[in-house]
Amino acid sequence: MPHVTLRDGAALYYETHGSGPPLLLVSGLGGIAGFWQPHVEVFARHFSVVLHDHRGTGRSALSRIDYSVPQMADDALQLMDSLGIGTAAYIGHSTGGAMGQVIATDHPERISKLVLCGTWAKTDAYFRRLFEVRALMLKHLGPEAYSKASALALHMPSWVRDHDAELAANEAVAQETIPVPEILLSRIAAIVAHDRRQRLAGITCPTLAIGARDDQVTPAYFTEEIGRLVPDCRTVVLPYGGHFFPNAMPETWQRIVLDFLLDRNPRG
Repeated sequence: MPHVTLRDGAALYYETHGSGPPLLLVSGLGGIAGFWQPHVEVFARHFSVVLHDHRGTGRSALSRIDYSVPQMADDALQLMDSLGIGTAAYIGHSTGGAMGQVIATDHPERISKLVLCGTWAKTDAYFRRLFEVRALMLKHLGPEAYSKASALALHMPSWVRDHDAELAANEAVAQETIPVPEILLSRIAAIVAHDRRQRLAGITCPTLAIGARDDQVTPAYFTEEIGRLVPDCRTVVLPYGGHFFPNAMPETWQRIVLDFLLDRNPRG
């Protein structure tokens, strides 16, 4: 399995697909490259797609560190450096979108176009309370209960209805997919601490902010706020799809994002 070694010696798992200009697909709190599996083939027709498992998840090092969104963003930058990528288009979902905000504000030369999916600029009381509950469930009830409850927040009801067996299978192996709960708890604390609201006006690359009206994790008002604060930003709010709307509405999401990345439907 391909890995790069980060400057502190930790191993970061990554994949590359396709050819063309580089495109990073960066997942959310779960952190695994597999989140993007429904989309890789489509994007690889146009781009050299790079995916990775965040440190602390999946096939990357299970580092017991104090996690932060800037640290996660720096890991992604180290991956780019190791692969010889100076500038890339960037798609980030949720936590991946928070990482994209950090890179775009601290290292604007590294991102050519930015897609922020179901993400937020600064924690509010709703977001904090939601993740307090999720953290308490993980800490006191364990990974299976955490996974079972998370599914209800991440997916729209009809998706849960139609994927009950898949969710049950995921819950059955939750002890394996969350092998060190302390790492996930640190990652949760990291995203609750995220705040880039005052710096979004400094993002200079073309940006697409896209969310879903029924997202219970990052409500649509977060997407709308990003759209107001980022100077060159196109904002799209889908009527439904839940927090995992890219995978609930894959064809719609792919069309909107590719139109933006490929300038197929430029604004007048």
